[in-house]
Amino acid sequence: MNLAEESSAKVAEFLLQIKAVQLSPQKPFKWASGWNSPIYCDNRKTLSYPMIRNFIRQQFVQTIEATYGKPDVIAGVATGGIAQAALVAQDLGIPMIYVRPEPKGHGLTNQIEGVVESGQNVVVIEDLISTGGSSLKAVKALRDAGCNVKGLIAIFTYGFQLASDAFEENNCPFQTLSHYDALIKQAIESKHIQEKDLESLSEWRKNPGAWAPTT
Repeated sequence: MNLAEESSAKVAEFLLQIKAVQLSPQKPFKWASGWNSPIYCDNRKTLSYPMIRNFIRQQFVQTIEATYGKPDVIAGVATGGIAQAALVAQDLGIPMIYVRPEPKGHGLTNQIEGVVESGQNVVVIEDLISTGGSSLKAVKALRDAGCNVKGLIAIFTYGFQLASDAFEENNCPFQTLSHYDALIKQAIESKHIQEKDLESLSEWRKNPGAWAPTT
């Protein structure tokens, strides 16, 4: 196992440990989209655990510097990416902004909050990539403001092909600290799930909109 794989496994271990990610193949969760899902992810929980929060911050910083170089600005995607972006920007000693899903309906009607200038290099921070829709909305808003978006980095991705395709279509590189395959492997090792659950979990990832739990 190389260093990247070790880091990914460690992040997955932490997410399972604090129940930021929960797996329930037999009694699935219902997403806002209406999809049945054997997995639910709430990475905001990492903020409540200083040791885990610091580990994730360090992994963000190392990955950003190794992949994109030090940017001019860090941008968090509202709302889950805001706190993570603030931690990373503080570590790097650079400005931080955040991007709303839509412009505000009052006041200055800002979509981007904070100070950023056209031509600046920006790395976007997200807590989770599912379909990629909210992340790419933020990328578009930054590009429309004249920013050079170097790429996006998130804590975790479900690994949907439609998300990978969307990022490719929008010419936006992305990285994640951990991913679905690493999580499932860690969940088996730590006995959060059983071997018999693997087929169902694999089928969900291939076609989440049509998936139903096995009985």
